[in-house]
Order: sequence, then C-alpha cells, then structure tokens
Amino acid sequence: MGEPVSRRSMLRTAAGTAAALGATSALAGTARAADRWPGKLRIPRERIGIQLYTLRALLQADLPGTLEALADIGYRGVELAGTHGRSATEFRTLLDRYHLVALSSHVGFDGADVDQLIADAKTLGHGHAVCAYANYRTIPEWRDFAARLDRAARAFRRAGIRYGYHNHAHEFQAIDGVRPYDVLTRETSREFVHLEVDLYWAVTGGVNPVELFYRNFGRVRQFHVKDRAPNGDFADPGTGTIDFRRIFRDTWRGGVRHYIVEHDQPADPLHTARVGYQYLVDLRF
Repeated sequence: MGEPVSRRSMLRTAAGTAAALGATSALAGTARAADRWPGKLRIPRERIGIQLYTLRALLQADLPGTLEALADIGYRGVELAGTHGRSATEFRTLLDRYHLVALSSHVGFDGADVDQLIADAKTLGHGHAVCAYANYRTIPEWRDFAARLDRAARAFRRAGIRYGYHNHAHEFQAIDGVRPYDVLTRETSREFVHLEVDLYWAVTGGVNPVELFYRNFGRVRQFHVKDRAPNGDFADPGTGTIDFRRIFRDTWRGGVRHYIVEHDQPADPLHTARVGYQYLVDLRF
C-alpha cells in the first residue's frame, strides 16, 4: 500500500541523481527541422518503442516502477539493453505485468554463449536482436568481425530470431579508403543480417539516412529515433534538427518494423520518454 507514491518518489530522486552526474540536457525550444504540412501516414503504436538504455539510471533504482511509468505513458514495446540483474524469466514477468512487449534487445555475441543468448531471447519473446557496437582499427579486422556477425545471425535465424547491427558514426569514416559500414553490408548476408539504423549517428557520420536506406533496401528493419541539437548534442525526438518526417515518408514502403525512441544522455529520462512517444504518435507524414 502506498507503493505507487513510493515508486514515483524514487524515480524523481534517480532522475535528479542522473542530472547531478552530468547528463546532458536537450536544448529546449530548438525549432523542428521538418516542415509542418499534414500527411496521411502515421506510425502504428505497436511499432513505437523505447531503448531502455535511455532510462538506465531509473531502471537500476526501480525497475518495476520505471516499466510501469513507461506503460502509463503509452508505450507497448521496449528494446532491452541488459536485464538489470534479473534473469530473462524474471524480466519477462515484469514486462507481462505492465503489458509491455520486448520488441528487440541489444546483445553482443563476441565472447558470449550464443545458444544462451538465443534461449534468453525466446524467453523474453523478442523476434529481433542487435549487436550494439563494434570498433576496429583496420579493414581486415572489420572483415573478420563481419564473418563472425554473419555466423551469429545465422544461428539466431535458425531459432526464428533476426539478428542485426546497430551503427554509430565511426563506421562511416573510411579506413584506407574503405568504409567499415560498407564492409559490414557487403560481407554479411542480406538475408540473415538486418540493419538497425541509428538516425542520430548516421547524420553525425555525414550520411543521408534515406540514401543509406535505399542502398541497403530491405535490410533496414529498425530505426533509432534519436534527435540532434544544432550544436551536435543529443536532443529529445522532435526538438532537434533531424527531419524525421521526411525520412519516414521517404522510407515508408521499405519494411521498417520498429521506431525506437532513444537519448544517450537525458537530463530527465521520463520526460524524454514522454516527448518521444507523443512526437511519434502525433507525427503525420
């Protein structure tokens, strides 16, 4: 009894702690880059999710209360970045309690027990999993990584799960005249390795997301909807400079399944979650 009040209080405390530790806030009042003409298309709510890395401090402080708060905002889906000390079964129980679905999960395969990752994915119920990060100094190392990524993705697919790669900016910077991202897309199977395009990092890397999408048509199944302030900082979705309306309109027929809100350093994670959800729900393009 009195539990909801206690949870809300703990969430506020955790958010304040995160801010005190130096989390970068999005610039308020930044003009939206997208034009404002009304469109006919909208993102179905079941395709809208949030990467739980955005709320990592709150999840560590109060996992059930934070998941409950996301459900209260309106989210139906989440993308995991770890299970915060809980087993896959325990985490799934919490998701079910708050009527949330695990759309996807960031799980690294290098040095991991891939069979266990697959078993956990089945328990959590997500049909997509993603390698969140890789970075190498040479193209041969990227080629070796691509071969390992492809093998892991084939193992996941045999279990009925799609496994892909999530970009940052460095994959678009050439090494000896070759972009690592081109190595990854050329030397992995289009059938087995899908792409989760982080729109903030793609733009930061000097890439046009629509051109990237069509260069890899059919492989892009997930977008990270992360906005960019004029000075290059992270921003809450819809408050920065990335033209999401144009990107979503121009890629609508290409098979994107998940539109995932993310902010790497939010000052107020729940505020970011609310702003991002409402932006995607209201967006017409």
